[in-house]
Amino acid sequence: MSTTVTRQIVKIDEDLCNGCGVCVSPCAEGAIQIIDGKAKVIREELCDGAGFCLGVCPTGALTLEEREAVEFDHAAAEPIIAAKKASYIAQHCFNCNASEDDAPLLPVRIKGDSTWVCTRCLPALIHG
Repeated sequence: MSTTVTRQIVKIDEDLCNGCGVCVSPCAEGAIQIIDGKAKVIREELCDGAGFCLGVCPTGALTLEEREAVEFDHAAAEPIIAAKKASYIAQHCFNCNASEDDAPLLPVRIKGDSTWVCTRCLPALIHG
């Protein structure tokens, strides 16, 4: 029997989810998959609660909630992370087209779109 702890974990509102799958890629641990046309957390022990999936959801279907869940399993996540890195495709800043290989990227929603922005362009977006 698995031990549970109180921690943050992704919650997906199926009524808001359109099944686009944009949230699957940012989840390095592979906790989210599209099943029957909806995003689902398939294994709670793979969800680290970091929330990288939240910012890319175009419908706002993903949130973090604090609740009882099994502990995050680093050992189970390691081979999934390694496999994803093997087929890694760099994302690019929507503003300057910098690759995440060149600068850190953050998820951002702008004018209704979910996209990526580099840390060099972010201050201009914040301050105008």
